Amino acid sequence: VQLVESGGGLVQAGDSLRLSCAASGRIFSLYAMGWFRQAPGKEREFVAAFSRSGSSTYYADSVKGRFTISRDGVKNTVYLQMNSLKPEDTAVYYCAADSAYSDLINNNNVDYWGKGTQVTVSS
Repeated sequence: VQLVESGGGLVQAGDSLRLSCAASGRIFSLYAMGWFRQAPGKEREFVAAFSRSGSSTYYADSVKGRFTISRDGVKNTVYLQMNSLKPEDTAVYYCAADSAYSDLINNNNVDYWGKGTQVTVSS
């Protein structure tokens, strides 16, 4: 499984940005998919995820109501729509996949990671 993120960049506080994660093969039926982020000097933290069926989504409290995770099964792509961005959202954002939804949410030996895309929000 290969995951390739794109869409990062430099934006101002209050702006929006959409990240994409292109996955190799048809993996949605096999893996829960999600997004994590890591700011300088901090540990990687969970942002959002959906279950293999896509029927369940889960968000970190810090992004709830501002970020939306979605997927396109035809394009094998996962998206993270980020609205009302804040300087504290600045981080490298990683796409991830795991066969177990709970392991993904808890960052427990996650199966696959992308290389990340930088998001910088200026004040």
